[in-house]
Amino acid sequence: MSGFETKPISGWAVGGITFAGVLMIIVGFFQGIAGLTALFNDEFFVITENYTFDLDVTAWGWIHLILGVLIVLTGFALLRGAAWAALVTVFLAALSAISNFFFIPYYPFWSILEIALAIWVIWAVTRPGVVEESV
Repeated sequence: MSGFETKPISGWAVGGITFAGVLMIIVGFFQGIAGLTALFNDEFFVITENYTFDLDVTAWGWIHLILGVLIVLTGFALLRGAAWAALVTVFLAALSAISNFFFIPYYPFWSILEIALAIWVIWAVTRPGVVEESV
């Protein structure tokens, strides 16, 4: 014995990380679709007048596209078991929820769905024992 005992990884931990990784990939693709839509057809989204956080739709497109690519890459890293991926997942999911909160006036249903999925990802990664056991 080397002095280090490894305990078996529970099925709940593997399931939680797998769930979060797959959901990150889905959320990232959703973000990318919203970003590409805003870039290719900026008249698709309704522009609300007198909105405090009024950005050009093209700017929102770039924000969603870049965030989507980062989220997809982090989702794949999470599935591969990268130790850094859990912390980055929480950060990017929170950033995704915040950016979609500001995007609600442009496309409400889509933004609320994205926020819910981001919160679900954060829950899946931060449950007790999930990251410690699987990384």
